[in-house]
Amino acid sequence: MTNILVVEDNAGLRKLIRIYLTRTGYSVFEAADGVQALEVLDHNPVNLMIADIMMPNMDGYTLTRELREAGVDIPVLIVTAKDTLEDKRTGFGAGADDYMTKPVDMEELILRVEALLRRCNMEKARDVAIGSCTLHPDSLMVTGPGYEIQLRQKEFLLLEKLLSYPMKIFTRQALMDDIWGYDSESDPRTVDTHIKRLREKLGCVQDFEIQTVRGLGYKAVIDK
Repeated sequence: MTNILVVEDNAGLRKLIRIYLTRTGYSVFEAADGVQALEVLDHNPVNLMIADIMMPNMDGYTLTRELREAGVDIPVLIVTAKDTLEDKRTGFGAGADDYMTKPVDMEELILRVEALLRRCNMEKARDVAIGSCTLHPDSLMVTGPGYEIQLRQKEFLLLEKLLSYPMKIFTRQALMDDIWGYDSESDPRTVDTHIKRLREKLGCVQDFEIQTVRGLGYKAVIDK
């Protein structure tokens, strides 16, 4: 079951979102502000979070930023009445993956949730074996003889993308569009940082190698 956390101080809207999500087949947790949301996240597995911005105790910007700083990479969909470009820039800058403005079209909300979950490979995740190495999407772990390596979500998705198409060259922009989303304001050089971290963490893995293709991007080469 895919678990979604709805963080909204308006009880009526929170209930409405819960009803639509539940009808679609999702399990829903609720929180009235960022502080309650952190408590829910501490005690429950959550695959995606929908959060308002203007809330008491802790607003949506602060909540999202704290999650990212703590290494929590679940998809975050901001739903708010704040609709200026600067508001959106602040939301994406805090680490949000998508942004909707109120009043909320519930059918569009469901479509965005489904798209975010597809992008992050949270639904119907299956273990993938590469030689003696295994990728575990549910836990974001890479395991093999003598090692268990915990990755962050985007690190894992980046690795999985490259390994799904061995020898295929991906440009930085193509990887950004697929992993971070077409509307991401992150610099494509962010990919370089994630590749560097992957190489450091996976130094003991002998079954594949992430190679730099000068002037183009990256590819995965599987050791046969």
